[in-house]
Amino acid sequence: MTPAQCRAARALLDLTQPALAEAGQLGLSTIVDFERSRRAVSAEAVDAIRAALEAAGVLFIDQNGNGPGVRLKERG
Repeated sequence: MTPAQCRAARALLDLTQPALAEAGQLGLSTIVDFERSRRAVSAEAVDAIRAALEAAGVLFIDQNGNGPGVRLKERG
């Protein structure tokens, strides 16, 4: 997951950085620093961010090699 995918996923969910930090059981600074590429964030933290976003309904995609993206899961 890239920082851009994280920002896009939050936007799709209308989720704030503090809410994502809480959902992923991480510090707010970890979310902010990851999304702004301020520092290297541990793989475990990135996994926790991704898991929280996926649990909220996001799918991470790479369509036909055109680069990374996100979309909401189909409901039904």
